[in-house]
Amino acid sequence: MENNKYDLIVLGSGPGGYVAAIRASQLGMRAAVVEKENLGGVCLNWGCIPTKALLKSAQVFEYLSHAADYGITVPKGADKDFSKVIARSRAVASQMSKGIEYLMKKNKIDVITGTGKVLPGHKVEVVSPDGEKTQYQANNIIIATGARSRSLPALPQDGSGIIGYREALTLEKQPEAMVVVGSGAIGTELAYFYNAMGTKVTLVEFLPSIVPVEDDDVSRELERIFRKKGIKVLTGSEVTAAEKLPDGEVKVTVKTPKGTEEIVADVVLSAVGVQANIEGIGLEETGIKTEKGKILTDPYYRTNVEGYYAIGDVVQGPSLAHVASAEGITAVEKMAGLDVQPMDYGNIPGATYTSPQIASVGMTEKKAREAGYDVKVGKFPFTASGKAKASGTPEGFVKVVFDGKYGELLGAHMIGDNVTEMISEAVLARKGELTAHEILKSVHPHPTMSEAFMEATAAAYGEAIHI
Repeated sequence: MENNKYDLIVLGSGPGGYVAAIRASQLGMRAAVVEKENLGGVCLNWGCIPTKALLKSAQVFEYLSHAADYGITVPKGADKDFSKVIARSRAVASQMSKGIEYLMKKNKIDVITGTGKVLPGHKVEVVSPDGEKTQYQANNIIIATGARSRSLPALPQDGSGIIGYREALTLEKQPEAMVVVGSGAIGTELAYFYNAMGTKVTLVEFLPSIVPVEDDDVSRELERIFRKKGIKVLTGSEVTAAEKLPDGEVKVTVKTPKGTEEIVADVVLSAVGVQANIEGIGLEETGIKTEKGKILTDPYYRTNVEGYYAIGDVVQGPSLAHVASAEGITAVEKMAGLDVQPMDYGNIPGATYTSPQIASVGMTEKKAREAGYDVKVGKFPFTASGKAKASGTPEGFVKVVFDGKYGELLGAHMIGDNVTEMISEAVLARKGELTAHEILKSVHPHPTMSEAFMEATAAAYGEAIHI
């Protein structure tokens, strides 16, 4: 049994689980992860990473299709091989999963293959792929079992006509027409990808605007650009029924503000969020409390049962890879007795990799006004950016929201080329409690996209030079 004893066992090897195990190893703990499928979890194998590979292919295809705008001639015109695009994406995911294998070995973390469940008395039971049950003992256990694609009653997923994000990443044949239901990060990224590849895409959103968590100006800009690209956008709309037709197509009934509409497509992608994987993992037997489909924890991710922690998509908070990683580190450092501050969920950046990209952190203008702030708002359009113009990507803007009284940066909202790489500056500024004046006096390099952050700050205070 000695070999089966650990300081920490983590259930799940996604961006929360594997990061927690590595941090535990760094702090001198004997750690193991239990994984039933692929190291790296959904993010690495079926989400964050392979989607970025697909989106890069779409971007290259778009560039080649508009090569003449850059003075470049593509002799026979650009074309694509859909199966090779998918294959490249899967190859990238596979390489990254092997990278996690290396990190596990490097940090002397045991990988236990199989389906795990927690048991009372600081135990974990793992059923191996061949059905053998083994029990392991641990001083601490972290539940990091992630989430899966949420299924709607009107859109029961069948894996072929009505699909989730997994199937959308591995379609053997490019659909001629597709309906995407839900316009969060997954929905908008895949709507953009398939549209860029030449699929006729309809995007359906229940709420009044797409990417509904973003600032209103950002939502409007993305909708405008999507419509310009030929994506049909239906907001304030609900899918009420989906019927599989004899030829394999799917007829979708959509209730819109203008009446009911029927759309026939090859594939319907359900992208209406995710559902936590908390069933069948021993919570009831162990006495771990849940609420509204999530595990309840304190600010250090401790459940109500001593020695049992939970992080990532199974707890309250945004379902984001970087959030899960940060939660994992916080939980491990707390169990190791380090002086740890709870995470500031108000300073978590979001990133959506459509074209143009979206990135944001902090309060939207609307939220700031509702909270009673006297706000100063600045906006800098990329049409005024020399770098954006030269790159052929003048669409979008940077918008900043400041507290007029103290000059505190309340929020930053960006839409444009590569803005996901720019948002960290705003995160740092908020973390360091920099004022607008300090941001303005931080000289930015020219010509860059990033100077738009400084320019937008100047605009908020009536000091803009270039607009």
